[in-house]
Amino acid sequence: MLNEGRGVARHCAVWGSPITHSLSPVLHRAAYAALGLRDWSYDRCEVDEAGFADALAGLDGSYVGLSLTMPLKEVALRAATTVSPVAGATGAANTLVRDEAEPQGWTAHNTDVHGISTALRLAGCADPSTVLVVGSGATARSALAAVTASAARVVFMVRDRIRPETRAQAEAAGLAVSVVGLGEWSAAADVDAVVSTVPPASIPGLDAFPAAPQGQSRPVVLDVVYGSGETALQRTSRERGWVVAEGTDMLLHQATEQVRLMTGRPAPLAAMSRALQAALRDAHDAR
Repeated sequence: MLNEGRGVARHCAVWGSPITHSLSPVLHRAAYAALGLRDWSYDRCEVDEAGFADALAGLDGSYVGLSLTMPLKEVALRAATTVSPVAGATGAANTLVRDEAEPQGWTAHNTDVHGISTALRLAGCADPSTVLVVGSGATARSALAAVTASAARVVFMVRDRIRPETRAQAEAAGLAVSVVGLGEWSAAADVDAVVSTVPPASIPGLDAFPAAPQGQSRPVVLDVVYGSGETALQRTSRERGWVVAEGTDMLLHQATEQVRLMTGRPAPLAAMSRALQAALRDAHDAR
């Protein structure tokens, strides 16, 4: 367990580019308050791939945890001295935790997998057998890992070619893999879930999004973005009878795992959820 912070300052942060939209500070600060970690702080910092190595090397020993968003999930993995099995399997890390055994080192984790699987489960899709994943980058591999235990087939919707490391992960898990072009929504007609990992504006062809089948469990859409209101994919899928898993559920539950890893204490889910909902209301009122 890391030092609980009584009398000793401990710092954590979220890095990425762009980063101003991130609600991670809201969640982590609420957790520290609920846990009584008065000497812990959590900030956000604009860091891109080119600046990542220097930024990481410039941290002093008071920094014990980092949350990583795009485009840092792969470079963060390469910078780690220890890699968790999930981070290794996905080739992506959204969390770095100071290695207590080696103070200059970091352990890489991937809590996006937990966030995605929990968001799908809360929407009624705990064990999807067929999944369509939009995109094939780091977050797409996390989505793949989140459904591997139950899925038999995965469809990747990509602009050009699927990334080879993403295909390799799917095939190593024994999944049947097919690939369709961006906007070929006929491929979603017989899936249990759609997980979109790309910017909402880059998704075309939603007029062809299929209606949910009648007389059976409704399929689920998870758009992993959050904070800018309803996306076109969410709106279209709702109109056509799909269940929408909220990206904020993914955000919340991946953050609870980060808090546990960084502080060594169980995350206060209720306090973090209340803080998130308040921040979302404030953002909505400000629009």
